[in-house]
Amino acid sequence: MADRQTLTESGSGGELPGAGAETAPDLPFGAPIGAEAARESAREATATAAVAAASAAAARRGGRFRGLLPRRSGKLVTGLVIVGAITLFGLLGPLIAQPPRDSNNPALLPPGPEHWLGTTKLGYDVFSQLAYGTQGSLFIGLVAGLVALMLGVLFGVFAGYFGGIADEVLTLITNIVLVIPGLPVVMVIAAYVQNADGLGPLARSSLLVALVLGITSWAGSAVVLRAQARSLRTREYVAAARVAGERPARIIFVEILPNLVPLLAAQFIFGVILAVLGEAGLSYLGLGPTGSITLGTMLNDAQTGQAVGTGAWWWFVPPGAIIAALGAGLSLINFAIDEVVNPKLRLAPENAKRQRKATKAGKGVADTGAFA
Repeated sequence: MADRQTLTESGSGGELPGAGAETAPDLPFGAPIGAEAARESAREATATAAVAAASAAAARRGGRFRGLLPRRSGKLVTGLVIVGAITLFGLLGPLIAQPPRDSNNPALLPPGPEHWLGTTKLGYDVFSQLAYGTQGSLFIGLVAGLVALMLGVLFGVFAGYFGGIADEVLTLITNIVLVIPGLPVVMVIAAYVQNADGLGPLARSSLLVALVLGITSWAGSAVVLRAQARSLRTREYVAAARVAGERPARIIFVEILPNLVPLLAAQFIFGVILAVLGEAGLSYLGLGPTGSITLGTMLNDAQTGQAVGTGAWWWFVPPGAIIAALGAGLSLINFAIDEVVNPKLRLAPENAKRQRKATKAGKGVADTGAFA
């Protein structure tokens, strides 16, 4: 009887065991949350945390990739505009110009409506020759830049990564090539190879000149790339790849070279500049390609045709201006890439601006950019 009364009081106003547990208001009769619901909540929280971690990792990867690209600046935009305009002229100019060897024009005509840049001593249209010459010089610069970059990677990155005897041998070859005077070697090689028997159409061609220039201009890039590769091979991710049993070739091309993209781009652009200027010098000396037209061969024709003495400025000024503009545009792009490679260069404009503002405000600024 007492037990029945106790149960009745508990059912009407007392608390059953477990009634103090957390209840879900949306469940009928205020039923307590079961173990399955608790596990489901835990799984949802874990999934949310995993998604957040993945998003943060993707953001870090995106930031690191964006860090490999040069920031948009006045130098970069100006350089891209100049180089892009010259490239478009070299690609599209020959489509609207007359044949460059057409001599059915009056000789030494000044610029006019019929001949925008005048004619040469032999009646060639200067605009047509300039368009084909720009295309030829760009071809030589690109081929020579690629050859120099590949040799620089071979003798620089491979030597810096492997070390030991391979490093000593490759560095010895690099140092020998580095101390040899460049222009005399190029002149000797070009004169010998272009007059060698058995080359056929390759002799005195733009491709041959580009190969000669590329083979003789890779040593400087190899020294820079070797120093960077020696620094990168001690990083944790490279050591982890070696411990995981990755092959050396995969480590170089997957782990090291992607981190050298800004430096590789800078070395390639520098090689293109050297090749364009080197071709102009060789052609001016009469050692350039004879089967094709370049900016250098135009300058050589103007020199042999006494353009300066006859006052035919339209014959030699346009190719010289294109060479100067192309070198300036590529140099500006190279400076913008250097700001990615060297953080001090990237922060220099901002620190200079802060220093100017502080000077106007009458405050001193330390060398580090902090207010004194």
